[in-house]
Amino acid sequence: MPHRLQLTAPRTLQWVEQPLAPLQADELLIQTLHGAISIGAELPQVMATDRSDLAPIYPKETGYESYGEVLATGEDVSNIRVGDRVVAFYGHQDIAIVRAAKVIPVPRDLPPQLALLTILSCDAAKGVHKLNPRPSDAVAVTGLGTIGLLTVFYLRHYFGLSRIDAVDPDERRHALAKQLGATRTLTSGNDLELNTYAAALECSGRQTAFAHLQEALAPNGQLCILSDGNYDVLSLCPSFYEKELRIVGSSDGIDYRAHADWFLPVARKTTALFKLFEQSVDWSDLIPCFEALQAGVKPLKVFISYDR
Repeated sequence: MPHRLQLTAPRTLQWVEQPLAPLQADELLIQTLHGAISIGAELPQVMATDRSDLAPIYPKETGYESYGEVLATGEDVSNIRVGDRVVAFYGHQDIAIVRAAKVIPVPRDLPPQLALLTILSCDAAKGVHKLNPRPSDAVAVTGLGTIGLLTVFYLRHYFGLSRIDAVDPDERRHALAKQLGATRTLTSGNDLELNTYAAALECSGRQTAFAHLQEALAPNGQLCILSDGNYDVLSLCPSFYEKELRIVGSSDGIDYRAHADWFLPVARKTTALFKLFEQSVDWSDLIPCFEALQAGVKPLKVFISYDR
């Protein structure tokens, strides 16, 4: 019987057995091999502090990064075969049925860690594209969690920026930021140069960082909010009006398959991306893992194995 991790109440997770529905013509049956915890999105859901869901309804599922092998295909599926490896957006479960159009096919020899990063790297890329910086632009990034670090990676490797200043109070993240493309790392947004940056990306969900970026942007500069606002309520400062800044939001990516065509070959050459996964767990230890996260353990990202 397939197992699925459900959030049954705030801070309460349990594995449930749930039979699968019959496979439809446009669907795939997938055996999960690996997954990931997106801590910035999932932990607020578990703790019932997610500002984007103020009245959660239970039971609910968490998670959206899964990598697996196709066990069966619906009769209308022609471009994906049994045995193919795919990335999909379902939660923490060992077997799943999903629409074929919603998965991202990946090479069988690709390390699963890189395959799983396709999702969040596409989300980061969408935000950067909304700003469309020039290679000569100075850009600031606040928040060096997974989404912030992938933003730095995309600014450097896709847009070719030569100046990327990255801010995070946790100095342990600074070395990886530089390996992924940051030219300078800072512990406080107070250290950003005022009225300097053509563009900025806010990836921390913190009002303090959001305010610092508004001060640091040059007149007519542009700022993208890449965090989901799971922590603080973000508000505009006088600089927004005085400098006539442009602020946009960004959430999920657009064409994940097209992004994978660019990302995966570059990712193979960037070994630093593996360092985003600071912890590995077996699927059977997911509930204790979430308990540790709630208690304050803070890895960048958790890699999950469903080995049997």
